[in-house]
Amino acid sequence: MDKKVINQEPSAPRPTREGIGGGSAMDRQIPVSVQRKRKLKKAGMWAGGFLAVLGIAAWLGTQMMTTVERKSLIISEVDRGTIDVSVSATGRIVPAFEEIIVSPISSQILEVYAHSGDSVDVGTPLLRLDLQSAETDYAKALDELEIKRQQMAQLKANTETQLSDRKMQIEVEEMKLAGLEAQLRNELYLDSLGSGTRDRVRQAETALKTAQLHLNQLRQQYANEQKVKQADLRMQQLQNSIFEKGLSEKRRTLDDAKIRSPRRATLTYINTDIGSTVSAGQKIAVVSDLSHFKAECEISDSHSERVRVGGAVILKIGKERLTGIINTVTPLSQSGAITFTALPDNMSHPRLRSGLRAEVFVITSIKDDVLRIKNGSFYSGPGDYTLFVIQNSKFKIQNDKEGNLLVPRVVKLGECNYDYIEVLSGLELGEQVVVNDMSKYKGKEKLKVKK
Repeated sequence: MDKKVINQEPSAPRPTREGIGGGSAMDRQIPVSVQRKRKLKKAGMWAGGFLAVLGIAAWLGTQMMTTVERKSLIISEVDRGTIDVSVSATGRIVPAFEEIIVSPISSQILEVYAHSGDSVDVGTPLLRLDLQSAETDYAKALDELEIKRQQMAQLKANTETQLSDRKMQIEVEEMKLAGLEAQLRNELYLDSLGSGTRDRVRQAETALKTAQLHLNQLRQQYANEQKVKQADLRMQQLQNSIFEKGLSEKRRTLDDAKIRSPRRATLTYINTDIGSTVSAGQKIAVVSDLSHFKAECEISDSHSERVRVGGAVILKIGKERLTGIINTVTPLSQSGAITFTALPDNMSHPRLRSGLRAEVFVITSIKDDVLRIKNGSFYSGPGDYTLFVIQNSKFKIQNDKEGNLLVPRVVKLGECNYDYIEVLSGLELGEQVVVNDMSKYKGKEKLKVKK
């Protein structure tokens, strides 16, 4: 069997290592620039990996961080301005002028002429009481007054008669004394002529002295009786005056029993129970001026030294703020509080309504150019507070994007008013801080704000 011969072209000879570059590549040194590039590339890869790990760790930490919704936060920026330092009180809006009408006597309601809500003028009849008994008593009192006046006239007449009689006796005694003086002179004259005697002279002298003593006695009696009679008259006049005043009071009470409106106002209450019995002093109607209002306020007695008549106040009704002044103060403390009334500058403001509750702020001082934040529910007085501050809020404007962080910080706060709280330390101008109650996040190192 013939063998096939396969012709093969001789392969080209392989170049030897010595034939490339004129020497061995294993023995050549790599350039320094190449080595540096390789090292930098390798270091970059390691650094990138490390940063990626850190990023992943930070991302995981952020995802595990407590989050709060932006809409649940009240954020205030630290600014500089004025604070009207105040203390808070509670108040209730009431009519500025209100008069309670009470029954002046115990009686019965016979007729009612008006109803609650009616506008009444001065003298408008409101209701009628049964006055028959009161009118009868008044008529009797008039008769008694006439009797007393007659008794007074009789006392005057008797006094004048008695004093006149006493005066007449004095005049008679004076005439007798004059006669005895003449008789004594005659006896002395006769005795000087030798026609008389010493006995007759002594008798005349004794009679004259006796008459003088009797006359002095009558004069003293007259003076004493005059004083007594004048005292009796004054006593009777005083009794009559007291009785007349009582009668005038009865007349006034009787007039008041015809119940009428004392002023132009609105009738806010009236007893319409016809036939019912009312006692003296019982409330039967109330008229109020519903065009002007004031606030009846109450404040802790610990602030009593700050409440003064004429002091400035702010009345907050809903979102409306009204300025005013303190009108009256009741210094007596009851249940740890004192009361006062405040008059709004505009007592007829349309926001004022009887019975509305109002927040009242008593202005105690004014501080200018201080750091301040908005007042919030967390504030309970001057002291240290842990507040959550938006991280780096001083250097960038927050626009509610996700990723904003809140960090706790100890802040020292001072006085406050209804709008602002004074910042003493811990915050800087322009920083943003949460001012609502964040006590449930106490102990958290950071909070994530979620839009």
